[in-house]
Amino acid sequence: MGSELDRRAFRDLSYGLYIVTSREGNRLNGQIVNTVIQVTSDPPRVAVIINKKNLTHEFITQSGVFGVSVLDDTTTMTFIGPFGFRSGRDGDKFAGVPFKKGSTGVPLVTEHSLSLLEAKVIDCVDLGTHSLFVGDVVSSEVLKTGNPLTYHFYHEVLKGKSPPNAPTFMSHQPL
Repeated sequence: MGSELDRRAFRDLSYGLYIVTSREGNRLNGQIVNTVIQVTSDPPRVAVIINKKNLTHEFITQSGVFGVSVLDDTTTMTFIGPFGFRSGRDGDKFAGVPFKKGSTGVPLVTEHSLSLLEAKVIDCVDLGTHSLFVGDVVSSEVLKTGNPLTYHFYHEVLKGKSPPNAPTFMSHQPL
């Protein structure tokens, strides 16, 4: 019982990087996440984990829908910045960003995206600081082939940091 928690070990878990989006009426928002997983194949369901402080969490909770854009490894820090380090409460993250509205009305980011998914929430699990939203996939589309952007590539090659609301944030790291 004397073992210590070395949070660096969590960096060895394999993650992708995604933009998860939602809407509230005509208001749109989205954020970078590293946790999108397929949970069943029949019916097709995915889960996303979102910090409760984030506007995207509020929008998913209210609208019951979310979108996922699977980013490719050509994604730049300049492109990630507004979705990862700025709140939608402070401005429009979609200004100048190519996207289309899905059948549920969520914005689906098309730039730097390999594929798109839309889901309707069927369950929500309270994780304390975060919520895990499980959704039935109502549409999906492959835009192009390529390599998905991984969290490892983001940290090691792009030299990206984890923002404070990320589940992988380490308080001792400089932003």
